[in-house]
Amino acid sequence: MNDARDNCEHLCEHLETTDDLAVREAARYFQAAYQRQMEGNLDEAIQLYERSIALHPTAEAHTFLGWTYSFLGDLDRAIAECLQAIELDPDFGNPYNDIGAYLIERGDPLSSALWLKRAMKARRYECYFYPHFNYGRVLEWQGRWLDAMQEYTTALAYNPDYALAKKAIRQLQCRLN
Repeated sequence: MNDARDNCEHLCEHLETTDDLAVREAARYFQAAYQRQMEGNLDEAIQLYERSIALHPTAEAHTFLGWTYSFLGDLDRAIAECLQAIELDPDFGNPYNDIGAYLIERGDPLSSALWLKRAMKARRYECYFYPHFNYGRVLEWQGRWLDAMQEYTTALAYNPDYALAKKAIRQLQCRLN
């Protein structure tokens, strides 16, 4: 969650430094949308993200809008927003990982691998531990436990405090013993 907040704050700081009033207004809508999303007011968050996008479309706004749709269980719309984010900024890693995670959630882990690998290679991404963790889930689903262990370990190398990776490693260790 802190990573999402950091992304939100970084984007807003960047957009608010411009002289373009519409861009600054888009940043304010984006920040308000994120706040509503974190409060659980998803319908209002969607409206605010859409206002932000209408004023100044960004990969972040589309990705976060997709994330909001995923909270509502609308994975098709979530994926569509991530695809728009990638179109705007192919270097932004979040939407690649999110598509992979949504495909896993949808019950299609094999299709997620390509997206997760793209996230791992994205030039603009601060959370590389997520796609490694998610790819570990895919490998575990395939029964490739040692490969999954390696991905979980890599996730921990990026973020030593990532509790889900620690838990996955412990579970695999129990399974392998």
